[in-house]
Amino acid sequence: MEKTSVVLDKHTNLLTLEEHIYHLNDVAEPNVFRSLFPYDEVPKIAFNNRVVPHNTPEELYITDTTFRDGQQSRAPYSTEQIVTIYDFMHRLGGPKGKIKQSEFFLYSKKDRDAVYKCLERGYAFPEVTSWIRANKKDFELVKEIGLKETGILVSCSDFHIFYKMHMTRREALNHYLSVVRECLETGISPRCHFEDITRSDIYGFVIPFVLELMKLMKEYQIPVRIRACDTMGYGVNYSGAVIPRSVQGIIYGLTAHAGVPSELLEWHGHNDFYKAVVNSTTAWLYGAGGVNCSLFGIGERTGNTPLEAMVFEYAQIKGTLDGMDTTVITELAEYFEKEIGYSIPSRTPFVGRNFNVTRAGIHADGLLKNEEIYNIFDTEKFLNRPALVAVSNTSGLAGIAHWMNSYFKWKGERQIEKTHPLVAMVKAWIDAEYESGRVTVLTDEELLKVIDESSAKLGINLLE
Repeated sequence: MEKTSVVLDKHTNLLTLEEHIYHLNDVAEPNVFRSLFPYDEVPKIAFNNRVVPHNTPEELYITDTTFRDGQQSRAPYSTEQIVTIYDFMHRLGGPKGKIKQSEFFLYSKKDRDAVYKCLERGYAFPEVTSWIRANKKDFELVKEIGLKETGILVSCSDFHIFYKMHMTRREALNHYLSVVRECLETGISPRCHFEDITRSDIYGFVIPFVLELMKLMKEYQIPVRIRACDTMGYGVNYSGAVIPRSVQGIIYGLTAHAGVPSELLEWHGHNDFYKAVVNSTTAWLYGAGGVNCSLFGIGERTGNTPLEAMVFEYAQIKGTLDGMDTTVITELAEYFEKEIGYSIPSRTPFVGRNFNVTRAGIHADGLLKNEEIYNIFDTEKFLNRPALVAVSNTSGLAGIAHWMNSYFKWKGERQIEKTHPLVAMVKAWIDAEYESGRVTVLTDEELLKVIDESSAKLGINLLE
């Protein structure tokens, strides 16, 4: 006889019938959803028109994986670089700690040194957490360092269970539960990374497993965090799409049927199909309290959800930045390029060199008259990046002066007027370029070179 109960849903204020009937479906053969994922064809997005309600948590937060997933796809950061980036993220998250956690490897001395130095900072946020191999030796290491939480890999699709681990679902479930119990025995809060959840059997494996984890949480009175990992970027945000690809369906199942509190549920996305940001936002809207991100989206293959993107998604959903200092995003981008040597693609939103540069002639004319016409928001206020107009043969003296003032951030008495001889000299060079047959706009590098050469000829140095 199944146990059922009638409870009052705090969100809808309606009585709800709770039926915990989700048992492990220990199949003999793996279910890899071949109809959705035919390897020799493009994956399919199917619909059953089952719609779940919005269930946005009151508190939304961001967690960071720059030093974990972000380091799996590039040369490792130095200890000094990790600590500097951690300082930046503390400032970015603001006094309310909207960047709640940052996860670290503990395998090498360099990683452990970085953890100790970050802990010495004494910041409440981002909380330093770890990601380890699931064994007792590593649990003891976490405890020795003094961390309260650690990530544990619990791969959940049959691709992983059958083909990588060579287990049955029952064997995998029992193995995972024993590992989580070991973690709890050491007093450490486990963060279970449900790898490849968008190709898993949600109601035949994931939810029965999570129900057992919720029982362990109640038994030990230690939080068990669930991270839903869209490892291959297969998640979709379309209303009525079928699971396991439906982000809404996964989050609804975990909150409504597995009983995971929103504050203990995170989404971890990848960008293989250009959906990392929208899927992360969808997870927030449908019940996940957290989204896990990496700075500039640096991560495995196509990368993770960019942390800076979710800062602005948060502001758009909540109507406030809640104290997050978005100018730090520009400082981070400059640090990555100048100190780390990472090249950010020029058209990357918020951080690319040309993200708010207008090139089309008719657009440039509008921007010069009122920058709101072609700028997404006050980028100078939020990112310390004034809107720029690319220079061409139609820019005129005013357009060239505007570019120089904006690029060099000259204000007040430092602003250069269109009547300045330097502007005239630069314009003369530009006119000659286009008279010789040029049809493309000028690059920043070209303009900087001609400004430097023209300044030298005039015997002035406006860059000091």
